[in-house]
Amino acid sequence: MPLLRVHLDSDRSTARRVLQLHQEGKIHHESREAVREQVWRQGRTPAGDPIFVGITNGRRNVQLLYDVEVYSDTVP
Repeated sequence: MPLLRVHLDSDRSTARRVLQLHQEGKIHHESREAVREQVWRQGRTPAGDPIFVGITNGRRNVQLLYDVEVYSDTVP
C-alpha cells in the first residue's frame, strides 16, 4: 500500500510533547486524529494508523511528520 507523508503544523511546545510521548512509546491522540482528518480531506482513505516520523527543525514553522498507509484504489 502507498505511504502518504503528512506535515501537520504545530507549535514548539506541542512538538516537543509529541516527540517525548513517542520516545516513551506513547501516542499523542490529538495529532493522530488531525492527521487522519487531513488524509480524508485530501481524498484518500487511511489503511492504518498514522505513524509518527519526527518533527521539522524550522525556526518559525514547526511541523509534525506522520506517515499513513492509504488504500491504492483511492490514490489518483
